[in-house]
Amino acid sequence: MLAEPAKRKPKMSERQPLLLQQSDNSDYEGSRSGNGLIRPPVRSSPPDSTLVNVHSEDSIAVHAAAAGDDDDEQSSQTGEEQQGKSLYNPTHHRALEHPTSNFDTLVHLLKGNIGTGILAMPEAFKNAGLYVGLFGTLIMGAICTHCMHMLVNCSHELCRRLQQPSLDFSEVAFCSFDTGPLGLRRYSHLARRVVTTFLFITQIGFCCVYFLFVALNIKDVMDHYFKLDVRIYLLLMLLPMVLLNLVRNLKYLTPVSLIAAVLTVAGLAISFSYMLHDLPDTHTVKPYATWATLPLYFGTAIYAFEGIGVVLPLENNMRTPEDFGGTTGVLNTGMVIVACLYTSVGFFGYLKYGESVKGSITLNLPQGDVLSQLVRISMAVAIFLSYTLQFYVPVNMVEPFVRSNFDTTRAKDLAATVLRTVLVTFTFILAAVIPNLGSIISLVGAVSSSALALIAPPIIEMITYYNVGYGRYNWMLWKDFLILIFGLCGFVFGTWASVAQILNPSID
Repeated sequence: MLAEPAKRKPKMSERQPLLLQQSDNSDYEGSRSGNGLIRPPVRSSPPDSTLVNVHSEDSIAVHAAAAGDDDDEQSSQTGEEQQGKSLYNPTHHRALEHPTSNFDTLVHLLKGNIGTGILAMPEAFKNAGLYVGLFGTLIMGAICTHCMHMLVNCSHELCRRLQQPSLDFSEVAFCSFDTGPLGLRRYSHLARRVVTTFLFITQIGFCCVYFLFVALNIKDVMDHYFKLDVRIYLLLMLLPMVLLNLVRNLKYLTPVSLIAAVLTVAGLAISFSYMLHDLPDTHTVKPYATWATLPLYFGTAIYAFEGIGVVLPLENNMRTPEDFGGTTGVLNTGMVIVACLYTSVGFFGYLKYGESVKGSITLNLPQGDVLSQLVRISMAVAIFLSYTLQFYVPVNMVEPFVRSNFDTTRAKDLAATVLRTVLVTFTFILAAVIPNLGSIISLVGAVSSSALALIAPPIIEMITYYNVGYGRYNWMLWKDFLILIFGLCGFVFGTWASVAQILNPSID
């Protein structure tokens, strides 16, 4: 029993093995992490807190008198070690080869949140109503931003406890359970797998949406000359999409990402010019929609705030990570811009096109206008090129496992190529089976985006601060419960409404 902790942490004091031996069933016992993370005692717990919990004050006094000066000396040593851990700053121990500046991080944060979701916001407003969508999107943005802060704060707290420089999303989920209540520690590996699975589903869903978005916009341009089924365009895209995604090095995708960003900005600017021209009166659209379509709005809106998966990687790679949080930090600045853009596109897009608005606002632009045709083509090319960046995340979750099953380098590379081809083909099949862009966006948002953005962060925070406390009147606990209930309701009802619309497209 003494050898295992000593092996995990070579620099343990004489007192620490004794504490581990005496408190096998305590809330601070180290367990096998399975991911190479060192498990020191929880930073925020007082020294020998496990002994305080099991003994009365009188017995502690008797024990202290019997132990004498030797015990006082050992307790002082333990206290110094705990104080050292409380002063541990994970941001000072990150060895970054190419750290990003605040501006770089802001640009990446905007790019991680602005995708096809922003073009679907007018249809989201149709499902909510003009004013419900207006205030609902701003409130949704505030809640999602707060959940991002929760995730970052939990990551910092766990990094200090474990003396790790950084953690990603799945590692934060694992470590929160692994250092939390004793009864939940057995589920730490499950928590990591669940978060990883939802990250995989989310990115595959984004790829499916991107595939269909490109095909629909190309079809809308070509319909001016001749009409073909959207599945024909999906099939024509399959081979070039597979070839593009065989590129394994992100360095070669940097120019691709830059071109996609420029085309996206240009397309959004021109789309705004169309939306703001000859706006009708606000009385021409409904101020609020029915309860039946409100879950569809939730799914699309939460899909649009798709950037929680990139929050920790961005913060972990900053040159000055202390500038990421805070009232005027990078995160708040970026998310305010994102929320304002989403609200503006949704509000003016729905006001302009009313009930005839489609799953992407580009599909509502005048078909015979040359400039609108250029917008569709530019946005289609931008999303086509962005597919590779979205695809990079899920394929790198699965590829190491696939490569580990083969011995030779040639076999590993061949298996990786087959895997990429299969995954791209899978997204093609999903897009061909469900050629309704709005329904797919709402379903992906309700299922995976709500799980990652609204359900996982409050659970992680409740477990992370279990040994620390939830503040006065347990305000943190009540706040997390409210966000969790909101996320679960959106998950259940949003999924139900999206599936119902996919099975019966006539539902409006």
